[in-house]
Amino acid sequence: MKKDSKEVIVKAAIRLFNANGYSGTSIRDIASAAKVNSATIAYHFENKLGLLEYCFMYFFERYIHIIEEQFSHIDHGAKDCLKKISSELLHYQCENIELTSFVYREMSMDSQVCREIMSTYSLKEKYYFQKIFEKGFQRKEFLPHSIPYLFIQYKGLLMMPFINAHYLREVLYIFPNERFFEQKYLKEIYNWIENTLAAKVIEKKEAIL
Repeated sequence: MKKDSKEVIVKAAIRLFNANGYSGTSIRDIASAAKVNSATIAYHFENKLGLLEYCFMYFFERYIHIIEEQFSHIDHGAKDCLKKISSELLHYQCENIELTSFVYREMSMDSQVCREIMSTYSLKEKYYFQKIFEKGFQRKEFLPHSIPYLFIQYKGLLMMPFINAHYLREVLYIFPNERFFEQKYLKEIYNWIENTLAAKVIEKKEAIL
């Protein structure tokens, strides 16, 4: 058995899951693409569901680690912290576009696996972002907003290009896997942070009045 067979299997599964969907991909398909036998997949993951769960954990463990790592610098400013998290998360998603696209699409399903992910990783994510927003309100870095609606807007910005990657390529001729996209789109996220969250925008208007 090859030492890197597990990684090869995961990469093949991500590619096929993203292209054909979870239900449209069989263990035999994955084994063929990874050039291993089905027994090797069973050895590492037991079955297709185990492989799916591994892909989710693989994605969200790193995702949450990025947030936790940057959150440790929250005392330097909530806005700066949110910008750094946005930069790191966007880069991570662009670097892992097939996995990101598949995970986000699959998370829209009402399945036991998705509910388990929400009860662990999604709640952790909510905790950190809520703390960042609250710290920004407290320090008057951010204008007061409804936190749930901030979640909707911010998460929408982070997720949309990867949920709809095919739409971006075929209709808008935008390619989320290119470095140019990452650089330009990060500026758009920063604009949202500055113009929706940052208090200085209103302060300037009040000064003019």
